[in-house]
Amino acid sequence: MKSIKSIAKKIGRLKPVPQVSHKILEIVEDPESSMSDLSDVITYDAAVTANLLKVSNSAYFGLPGKFESAHQAIVYLGMDQVVDLVLLGSTGDNLKNAHEGYDLGEGELWKHSVSCAILAKELAEKKQAPKKHLIFTAALLKDIGKVVLSQHVAESYQKINTLVTEKGYSFREAEKKIIGVDHAELGGIIAETWKFSSRLVEIIRHHHSPQKAKNCEFETSIVYLADTLCMMMGIGVGADGLAYRFHKDVLENLKVSEKDIQEVIADFGEIQHKVDALLGIN
Repeated sequence: MKSIKSIAKKIGRLKPVPQVSHKILEIVEDPESSMSDLSDVITYDAAVTANLLKVSNSAYFGLPGKFESAHQAIVYLGMDQVVDLVLLGSTGDNLKNAHEGYDLGEGELWKHSVSCAILAKELAEKKQAPKKHLIFTAALLKDIGKVVLSQHVAESYQKINTLVTEKGYSFREAEKKIIGVDHAELGGIIAETWKFSSRLVEIIRHHHSPQKAKNCEFETSIVYLADTLCMMMGIGVGADGLAYRFHKDVLENLKVSEKDIQEVIADFGEIQHKVDALLGIN
């Protein structure tokens, strides 16, 4: 069993999420903020502006003209869409590589993360959740712990798999037993290291067990459900597959019906090609 401290030392190898992302989340959660506030923050970050213009001027949107400034993009696309695009551009570097321990090829974890974030936001809108961008960001980053833990899972895979197949452990429980930390717990440590809000840390840490997220159980439940739906649809399913606990009470607490789930899956099927296009841009 590895010590959490020795594993956590490897967090420094990750590319940190830019500080501008923290500021953007603060702006969108402030009811007094405006498009002008968002524009000011983005405009003074050259890398974020460049990525935003690249995406907004791409075939993904298929617009007839070309945006020449972040302000133009924000006015035309709206604050909601621009925030999502900026957050996507700020988080992809760590997730795009292959992750051997989880049997995820290049781009597979990134595709799962983006798909989960979009699904989570769809669910958040259906449930009229006030913190849509918090939910979107948490869904996008929930598996960041896998990036650091992948090597250790690869080294211990046989032992982990034995606990899952023969002892009835969930994959996360087996990670914890064999390695000393699971990817969700480690994700929370990474989010703390990056100085994310306590709510974002809590959602990432408990995205497989939302009932433990005492301060934001509702938001964590939405991320959990989006993750479950992605796995059901086979998006980014690796070595851990469906070897997780299914919490039926989450559906009951969210008041989500089977019909709601079918509608979300159907809607997502219609925009899957746009997700693929977006992944190609980033």
